[in-house]
Amino acid sequence: MNRIERLKARLKAEKLEGVLLLNDSNIRYMSGFTGSDSYVLISDDVNAFITDSRYTEQAESECKGFEVIRWGKPLLGLNETIKELCTKYGMTKIAFEKEHVTYGIYEKLIKELPAVEWIPTSELVEQLRSIKDEEEIECIREAAQIADQAFAEILKYIRPGVTEKDIERELQYLIKKQGADDIGFSSIVASGKRSSLPHAIPSDKKIEKGDFVTLDFGATYRGYRSDMTRTVIVGEADDKQREIYGIVKAAQAAASDFIKAGVSCKAVDDSAREYISNAGYKECFGHGLGHGLGLDIHEEPYLSPSSEKVLDFGNVVTVEPGIYLPNWGGVRIEDTVVVGENGIEVLTKSTKELIIIG
Repeated sequence: MNRIERLKARLKAEKLEGVLLLNDSNIRYMSGFTGSDSYVLISDDVNAFITDSRYTEQAESECKGFEVIRWGKPLLGLNETIKELCTKYGMTKIAFEKEHVTYGIYEKLIKELPAVEWIPTSELVEQLRSIKDEEEIECIREAAQIADQAFAEILKYIRPGVTEKDIERELQYLIKKQGADDIGFSSIVASGKRSSLPHAIPSDKKIEKGDFVTLDFGATYRGYRSDMTRTVIVGEADDKQREIYGIVKAAQAAASDFIKAGVSCKAVDDSAREYISNAGYKECFGHGLGHGLGLDIHEEPYLSPSSEKVLDFGNVVTVEPGIYLPNWGGVRIEDTVVVGENGIEVLTKSTKELIIIG
């Protein structure tokens, strides 16, 4: 089944007549549309793409299998357009994405379309998106290769005296130079004691000898993202730095070896968390082990202690344990991997051996 057929099967299973999509990534996944400010209504009888005059021509080119409706012509707002479609196709029970609809939009929907029962739903499309097809995996594979190439180049730039912001700007340039459509997300560059901040914003701090430098970055290729983290040392590494790095590297390997279809996300998280805990750093690994990625940088499934999901063939996830010691520094190592029946394919191939610069 194609994506639309799979979504319609889900609607039928949940006894829903249709669904209104507002999230840009979900709209792109279902229709192929790469713009914004648009809506999709899908039911058994209709695949409607609703947009304004700015995107009509683009939608007609990109959205194969959809009826492109220009709302505002003749002077029809979104709700009037939906009302017309509901009347035409006899729809009275429509799902909407509760995570992506503001209260203001919901209020207008129930006020202006009182004959329609609006059903809040969660992850109708996101669950479909969590399992990637080969074309999607190939896009992520290319995004990962771009990130690897950028990493190899940025190592030549890192040295004492340059700032975290300098490195971020150069990394952004290198990612695009290697062929990315864009960066995957706002890059993290954290050095010295600041490397204990998992989501540090790059600062004016200058790199010094003896610093850990953590780089968390990715690329976007044809809409799909990669994500990787490497922590390097400038100058010589002391015994404690080598110890912490070795623990994180081993925890990442343990979790990676544990991943395959049918294994629970919680169990994968546990495998890395247990290793770090046994090494004496239980309280120093506070975030989840990883997350899915694709059209968004964070999507299902999540590898975390609270997850109730099970990994499936075709999931693409990150594996990113870390140890963070306040006022000392931290280490994180992250790969993007594809879940297979008996293991993983690692897409980010840069070495995980400790790199010492200078």
